[in-house]
Amino acid sequence: MAEVTFELFGETSEGKEVQECTLKAGEYTAKVLTFGGTLRSFMVPAKEGIRDIVLGCDSVEKYEEQSRTNYFGATVGRVANRITQASFELNGKIYTLAANNQGVNCLHGGINGFNRAVWEAREENGALVLTHTSPDGDEGFPGKLDVQVTYQLTEDGTLTIEYDAKSDADTLCNMTNHSYFNLCGHGVGSLEGHKLQILADEVTEIDETGAPNGKIFKVDGTPFDLREPQDLEERLEESHPQLATGGGFDHNFILGIEPQNPLRLAAKAYGGGLCMECHTTQPGVQLYTSNFLTPVDGKEGVRYDRRSSFCLETQGWADAIHHQDFPSIVLKAGKTYHQVTEYKVIKEN
Repeated sequence: MAEVTFELFGETSEGKEVQECTLKAGEYTAKVLTFGGTLRSFMVPAKEGIRDIVLGCDSVEKYEEQSRTNYFGATVGRVANRITQASFELNGKIYTLAANNQGVNCLHGGINGFNRAVWEAREENGALVLTHTSPDGDEGFPGKLDVQVTYQLTEDGTLTIEYDAKSDADTLCNMTNHSYFNLCGHGVGSLEGHKLQILADEVTEIDETGAPNGKIFKVDGTPFDLREPQDLEERLEESHPQLATGGGFDHNFILGIEPQNPLRLAAKAYGGGLCMECHTTQPGVQLYTSNFLTPVDGKEGVRYDRRSSFCLETQGWADAIHHQDFPSIVLKAGKTYHQVTEYKVIKEN
């Protein structure tokens, strides 16, 4: 069971207080902000001592600035990833959303998604519990959605993020966490020395806007074949039309058709003498290699740049509302959305 403490981190531009919530278990420490439900740091034991493997910022002001572009460590919702044409039909009604991606898609819940909300926080049995209510019509989505995100940390290096939501009307719900990882340290600046394994046979193809086009391709014989650990930088330099379209990896790797309980192993990453396992109940994981991360000042004055980190965003398949063959992300009124993801980091033997 982790020790959970709270301290003031700063204020938003609207004057709302933001708390930094610290979970400590053995040699591991995770820091989470109430702004955006953001994982600000994950400090783990490494050969040199303690290493922070998550990119982030040093002030609320900087997080606000980055919250519409890079989403550092944020809880993303109501719907992670892209919704094409920034609209969808549900129960015979058309809902119009913000076109905050490429001028045509809705990305990560819209202009003021969950990543910009200031969440309520409490400690409960050694876990950090964050809650937020998204009102009916928020960012164009129907129904009042009550959301809870629970962070837990254990002494064996397992950081668990559990998501629960319930709506009073049929709506869409597909949440994730948008942490950028670099196992060599948040400030190293490149993916050199990283190997990645994703246990997926297929990937959803994307169009020129980064949204799925409805097609699925097999990873066999492509740079997307990560079923065995592969050097990530080498894979990024390979030639493939989908790598060119995404500017690198920015794709949903298919783990299954339906959510799975208990959790399944989705991915393993290796770097800097560490191994990180990602387990999830979700049917997909979006691998993003920070292709569009423009130079920005991060924690401790470090400069972050493109391809300096990777994201493993566990979620339902992107743009599922527009593709009948994709697993549904419709949340029926009164039903509970529930998903769990674990990131476990240990020293390599």
